Amino acid sequence: MTIENLFKDVYMERCDKESDNMLAEEGIDFLQQPIEHLKKHKNEFIYIEGESFDQLGIDSLSFEIDDVFGTYEVLLGLKLQKKFQPNIKEFLSKELDGEDPKYSLMFSNEDGLWNLNFPLNRVEGFKDEMNFEEAFTLIHQFLGELVETVKIKK
Repeated sequence: MTIENLFKDVYMERCDKESDNMLAEEGIDFLQQPIEHLKKHKNEFIYIEGESFDQLGIDSLSFEIDDVFGTYEVLLGLKLQKKFQPNIKEFLSKELDGEDPKYSLMFSNEDGLWNLNFPLNRVEGFKDEMNFEEAFTLIHQFLGELVETVKIKK
């Protein structure tokens, strides 16, 4: 999927962390803003959804600054069967750089989704100087590799 197609139909919001209330719906131009925006507005997170993420089995995705560690955190719901847990954990442990804990992964029987949180800072190719388009592209590529690897290793 080309980058042009990756974001052609995305829906994005800037939201307040404390209340989850939408602060503003953002257009495609917002993707050119540096991710440093989140460090300047620590009370905000970015909510994004779109067909390109749906195709990976991602219902939606949030992107924020971790209040404790100062890392760029990716939070999402992943539509993979529970039986894939060992493969998901193996991929994340191998691909995310740094000290443990590298990620948080929990299966919700209620909605049949994996709740996955990981720091984007630990993904190969991450740079502090990224804009949102580059960050979401990296996230999409990383999650695409995760889904492909997990499904191949059935």
